[in-house]
Amino acid sequence: MKITSGNKISHPVYPPDISGNNIFSSGAGHYCLLILTLIVLLFAGCRTEIVPEEFQPRNEYEAYLHSLEQANLAGTALGKDWVEAGENALIKSFDITLPFHEELYFDPGGTDAVGYHFFALRGVRIEIDINVHSTDSLKIFAGLFRQSGDSIPEWTHVASAGKDTLRLEFEPRRDAPYVFRLQPELLRGGRFSILIREVPSIGFPVTGKNSQAIWSFFDDPRYGANGPVRHNGIDIFAARHTPVVAPTDAEVTRVGEGEIGGRYVWLRDRKRSMNLYFAHLQTQEVVPGEIVVKGQVIGTVGNTGNAITTPPHLHFGIYSRGPVDPLHFVIETDTVPSKISGDTLLLGEHVRSNQTVIVRSSPGSRSNIVDTLESHSVMLIKALTGNLCRVELPDGSSGYIPGSYIESIKNVILEQVISDTAYLLDAPGMNAVCMSNIDPGERFSVLGKYGNYLYGKTSGERTGWIPVL
Repeated sequence: MKITSGNKISHPVYPPDISGNNIFSSGAGHYCLLILTLIVLLFAGCRTEIVPEEFQPRNEYEAYLHSLEQANLAGTALGKDWVEAGENALIKSFDITLPFHEELYFDPGGTDAVGYHFFALRGVRIEIDINVHSTDSLKIFAGLFRQSGDSIPEWTHVASAGKDTLRLEFEPRRDAPYVFRLQPELLRGGRFSILIREVPSIGFPVTGKNSQAIWSFFDDPRYGANGPVRHNGIDIFAARHTPVVAPTDAEVTRVGEGEIGGRYVWLRDRKRSMNLYFAHLQTQEVVPGEIVVKGQVIGTVGNTGNAITTPPHLHFGIYSRGPVDPLHFVIETDTVPSKISGDTLLLGEHVRSNQTVIVRSSPGSRSNIVDTLESHSVMLIKALTGNLCRVELPDGSSGYIPGSYIESIKNVILEQVISDTAYLLDAPGMNAVCMSNIDPGERFSVLGKYGNYLYGKTSGERTGWIPVL
């Protein structure tokens, strides 16, 4: 007998009974043999059965993608377009500087997604607010990704907006480029707005002062008894006895006095896994083990220790596996973006250029040139930011142009009479779909152009593209 379940078992040897006879030599023995065989087959079958693990999504985006797969939609053309749009939003993200405010439009019949690329420094807190200007309920997926790699970029998901709130906050643990991606669920859209800001992650440690009181910075040259030394902090100058406050909730770990730092206080910020050092204090107002809250006085400004020959100031340092530059943790930032000057009613509408205009890859005036458009070139308004419009061109490329360079597409530029049969196309290009014929003698009202194609409408109010006649 041979039983196969991974390993082969041949000619099994059965145990003898206490009298030395084989217990399977009788009729009862054959019955026992049958029972043993069934048990072996049962366990063999159990070993080959594989129960799939329950899918555990890491975020709402993964959960939604899994739901598309379960509904057999992920493999459809529309599902693939949605997935590809999300990937392209990371790859072809727009470079922005913070603060940044944009009003944008997603086509409900499409698979839109958009990505914004910016660089964030350790010490700041990134705050992103999303508003949905729609009466219909819908899912909107907002995620933040850290970018790594040069020739082959990779993106690591680091944060998402909450399921019940369209707000995202994040404190980078390293200086790195990030991409914020926004994408609505399949076949849903409308008008949205986003505001991305960066603010200091902790408070300023000296009452009534700001970054203008910082006169000495991290890594400034210093000279000690044994030569040059590193300045592991920032010096904030203020009048003697100016209150020094805890910039965040923390625990007092040490209070003492030394030859270099004079009277000092150490705090432990457990939320951020870092130690805060306050030196040259005139007075110390806390004791070890005390729990302090943000804004609580822990001492006053002085010039004790090796600062005895300098004006009173606070030496403030941050340590997390070594010294860290405290500047971006406390320095105030610009949190008010440029006011949007464009008409939000144009979002999702076709317009045309009123003169030759350069389309740039990002809002910055020095960003790469995407295209140079002739006057009357047709484009779709996708977003507004400051005095700029983010447009989508008929070939699918996107970029930013000044809002003053656009005009309505409603007014007719010129009238043409079709001499030979023409074909009304759904897009300008060789691969466009022919929607209908235009008969000889029919009038075609030109509303715009792109490359070697004219956009307009027939006398029967059919709109589309024709080659330049």
